[in-house]
Amino acid sequence: MSRLKSTDRPSGTDRPYDIVLFGATGFVGTLTAEYLAAHAPKDLRWAVAGRNTDRLEALRERLPGGSAIGVLRADVSEPATLRALAEQARVVASTVGPYVTYGEELVAACADSGTDYLDLTGEPEFVDLMFIRHDARARETGARLVHACGFDSVPHDLGAYFTVRQLPEGVPLRVDGFVTANATFSGGTLASALNQFARAGSMWAAARDRARHEPRLMGRRVSAPTGAPRFAGEVGAWALPLPTIDPQIVRRSAKSLDRYGPDFRYRHYAAVEHLPVAAAGLAGVGVLAVAAQLAPVRSWLSGRLQPGDGPDAEKRARSWFRVRFVGEGGGRRVFTEVTGGDPGYGETAKMFAEAALSLATDDLPDRSGQLTPATAMGDALLERLRAAGIGFRVVAERSV
Repeated sequence: MSRLKSTDRPSGTDRPYDIVLFGATGFVGTLTAEYLAAHAPKDLRWAVAGRNTDRLEALRERLPGGSAIGVLRADVSEPATLRALAEQARVVASTVGPYVTYGEELVAACADSGTDYLDLTGEPEFVDLMFIRHDARARETGARLVHACGFDSVPHDLGAYFTVRQLPEGVPLRVDGFVTANATFSGGTLASALNQFARAGSMWAAARDRARHEPRLMGRRVSAPTGAPRFAGEVGAWALPLPTIDPQIVRRSAKSLDRYGPDFRYRHYAAVEHLPVAAAGLAGVGVLAVAAQLAPVRSWLSGRLQPGDGPDAEKRARSWFRVRFVGEGGGRRVFTEVTGGDPGYGETAKMFAEAALSLATDDLPDRSGQLTPATAMGDALLERLRAAGIGFRVVAERSV
């Protein structure tokens, strides 16, 4: 496959900023800005953006080397400001959600401008609608539209990709992912989750519409079925199907990359050690899904934790995640895992910032349109995350 260095992309040669972080004063946005200030290359040209320039300038003053960081005003209610933002950047990283409410104008601006775009969405409806409406235009201009670049769905997408690489080529492959985490939600995450539950009908409609637009996969099979709750002896825990965007992202990576073999299947679970906890978890998801259908209840729940609020540094320091993968094919079975600290915020900011840096500076596959983290950045992002302290390792492997 031909490869194109990001710094040589025609759309980026005459723009003042390599990366613009939109929504920089929100909870995850601030963590991402702090990470970029501490870890970006000295010659990286980057800026923070949002609707309140006073708050942006106050953030810049707190950051190391802040005087070199640009400040740009942009507001989702003013599409012209988003167009101007996209035209000034080679890469735009957006933390402004819920994305199905606030995200499309910026995606459209980036697709039209040939600007690479990434976000933190875990909203399937938004991702499907952006494919339907803007993938073709992004392919024309060379823009890369990469969704789900935080805990949704980098550890799962790259973890499955890493696992597949340990298995034989050209054979049917089966991979199961088992997620364990200890973390706290922010207000923005809660708002997105409630919004997603409340829009279940719209979500399924967008998925059906996308299926009509996507080209059929020829000569290969890829699936991500919802598994049934079960005791998974391979990881010694109860496995509960996770209703997240992650298996959809893994499936799309597998459809795009022949390395996943002629017949690939992925299943995605939460791993819970004790049966009563597992039962309570299933019940809690059900109650939240029902409650989200009632506008007064949804409003009350959202009010418990405002967007921009989130766990303090002490709570984040105690948080962690582990995703275990069991892959099988060609007579081999491999056990791998991806591990890190606070998944929702500290590590999400790290993943997000490293993904933006990868799009801006790494030698990446020559692809455009709507992409997944694995198809857009693959090995380059995996190695960046390893260097940044996120673990990707083979635990065991054997013949079967």
